[in-house]
Amino acid sequence: MGRNGVIDEAGTGPLGQGDSSIPAPNEVEGGVSGERLVLFTDAVTAISITLLILPLVDLVPEAASAHEGASEVITGHLDQIWSFLLSFAVIANIWQEHHRSFSTVSTATRPFLAWNMGWLLSVVVLPLPTEMIGAFGRDRFVAAFYYATLLIGMVCRLAMLKVLKGNPGMVEGDGEETGPRIARLYTESCVTVIATVVAFALALAVPLLQYYSLLLLILPGRLRFTGRRRSR
Repeated sequence: MGRNGVIDEAGTGPLGQGDSSIPAPNEVEGGVSGERLVLFTDAVTAISITLLILPLVDLVPEAASAHEGASEVITGHLDQIWSFLLSFAVIANIWQEHHRSFSTVSTATRPFLAWNMGWLLSVVVLPLPTEMIGAFGRDRFVAAFYYATLLIGMVCRLAMLKVLKGNPGMVEGDGEETGPRIARLYTESCVTVIATVVAFALALAVPLLQYYSLLLLILPGRLRFTGRRRSR
């Protein structure tokens, strides 16, 4: 008999006392450490953004073996350099948004983990269409491949925020502030997905604007900045 008169099934004491199999009130069943997930995500993203430079590094011995001048490594491969800078900026931006959205997640559920892996897949794949841009230029298939990869990552981020909306206890901090913050991030992510779809359509319809239409992805940040100024 326990202090409150409640006996567990084994009759050894109060129900739940010393039973580590019962999750704590704030623990999400089936979840993993949010800190470990963030560290893993950061590591994979860092590797992916580093891989972007490797094709350019390989140009050096190729130019030397062909007896080209050192300056031709740059002047003769402007398309590859441009595609590298483009994807570097894109990955840096989507990582920043990911970190801003999920750095305070304390516990990640299985659905959240699955969507995060989908987001990572898009980041890991991005160096491939980047290299194809440098090799094939303004090819419509390459543009579709590039934008589809980006769109998959954007949709996965939106899905992760939807999981957080349904499980605000996954996020550290004041519960009264967490809900509105997640809702605001979810709205921004919806705008980002829509902007990516529009940019995708423009890239296919107007080849001249193929990758310049990525400037539409600045729109969510602009809206966030405007909202902050109005709230002051």
